[in-house]
Amino acid sequence: MMLSRIFSGDAPKSRVLTALLLIIVVGLAVAPFLIHGAKPLNVAAKICIFIVLVASFDLLLGYTGIVSFAHTMFFGIGAYGVAIAFTRMGPNWSALAAGIAGSLALSLLLSLLVGLFSLRVRAIFFAMITLAVASAFQTLASQLSDFTGGEDGLNFKLPEVLNPGFSLRDEPFLGASLDGKLITYYLLFAAACVLFLLMLRIVNSPFGRVLQAIRENDFRAEALGYRTVVYRTLSNVLSAGFATLAGTLLALWLRYNGPDTSLSFEIMVDILLMVVIGGMGTMYGAVLGAALFIIAQNYLQDLMKLGSEALAGAGLPWLANLIHPERWLLWLGVLFILSVYYFPTGIVGRLRKT
Repeated sequence: MMLSRIFSGDAPKSRVLTALLLIIVVGLAVAPFLIHGAKPLNVAAKICIFIVLVASFDLLLGYTGIVSFAHTMFFGIGAYGVAIAFTRMGPNWSALAAGIAGSLALSLLLSLLVGLFSLRVRAIFFAMITLAVASAFQTLASQLSDFTGGEDGLNFKLPEVLNPGFSLRDEPFLGASLDGKLITYYLLFAAACVLFLLMLRIVNSPFGRVLQAIRENDFRAEALGYRTVVYRTLSNVLSAGFATLAGTLLALWLRYNGPDTSLSFEIMVDILLMVVIGGMGTMYGAVLGAALFIIAQNYLQDLMKLGSEALAGAGLPWLANLIHPERWLLWLGVLFILSVYYFPTGIVGRLRKT
């Protein structure tokens, strides 16, 4: 009963899916003690951040049927809000609160304006409008160097307890240093869990059911008395708010933000891929999609290097050249095509049917 309330009555409904989700969540929870080194911890932190970001985009695309290319704009606003606040106010908790509050206010205002003025048009035109707005914002962030740091971005310091130099004890615990970096990681992990469960509650509420009805048939939803423009606008605002919070988590982890870090169109493409791989219209798809994509993005090249060296040593140079590490993007694309072909409804959709 307690678990049902935590997951808002939306159980995974598949033993394999439940097992995969448990592996990911437990793996993220013990990552600092399970695998040592800077790269594994960075990968785990990035998974936490992108789970929130991808889930927030799925709230818009998968549950409401709205295609937007401005999602990274709100992601960047959250990151810039924290970066600018810490740069101007110094490394204190008041700066963090001000950065989060200011970035949320700006994101909610922009998303409301975009929703009210654009959601009445056809889907393709709305997508183009959001793409134009996001491109303009990225250009603006690059040019306002006195405020945003321009192309170089902003480096900043965090409160002492979150700095890598801070230490709870001199000796490591289970092989991991109990320092500010570890505290920051678990702050990200806890925030990601809370935000994900909150989004899961939203999509399983009466409001979320209306969003799904609009996705399936907006004319029928309008005929039933629902003001579809209002619900779409609210969905756009909520999605932007969660994306902004994901951006604040990114800035906290990196202690830096720049145009390419949070506003790049490549990030938008990655989000789309994660949603499709995991499964649209299901929050659990964000967990699987983000975890699988980011792990492949960071470790596929290393695996290909090992395989290429082994094949070259076995006297198969042509095959070794085929899987050369420099071709990792090609094979990442092949893996994506195969996943779409064999899992047209995403991994979660396929597992729930078995």
